[in-house]
Amino acid sequence: LFIVALAVDLYRGKSATTRDEAHELSRGLPQDRGVRDLKAALDYLAARPDVKADKIGSTGWCMGGGYSIQLALAEPRLAACIINYGALPTDAAAIAKIKAPVLGNFGADDRGIPPASVHAFEEAMKAAGKSIDAKIYDGAGHAFENPNNQSGYRPDAAKIGRAHV
Repeated sequence: LFIVALAVDLYRGKSATTRDEAHELSRGLPQDRGVRDLKAALDYLAARPDVKADKIGSTGWCMGGGYSIQLALAEPRLAACIINYGALPTDAAAIAKIKAPVLGNFGADDRGIPPASVHAFEEAMKAAGKSIDAKIYDGAGHAFENPNNQSGYRPDAAKIGRAHV
């Protein structure tokens, strides 16, 4: 058994060396183009002979977590979706399109994606009959799984979050 993984270059060759540059790149990425690139990546993986096309999932952190759920909204072939403190959809019609089971890891102290937003998403998913497992970690803020987050890294919560994947 082996796993095939693909990291999609949503910035198409551009990279950042500072936090400000990274923020600028993420803000400049058109969402529709990002989703199209992710769908193309799914097509690429599904066409590979060493990949089971019905077992492809997505995962992401922060902006990537938001794109993971956006791919689930746009792509019914997706078999699983993991969101690590990413933006969540709220529209019931959009949520109805999700076919993949969703796992979400969030920090209780995240001001950008507060627990109330996570609970609202979880309720909307359940109301639509969708599979959702949302975890909220006490004492953790945004980017709590990132060891480069010097003030906010929570190794215990990150370890637990990884165990649920």
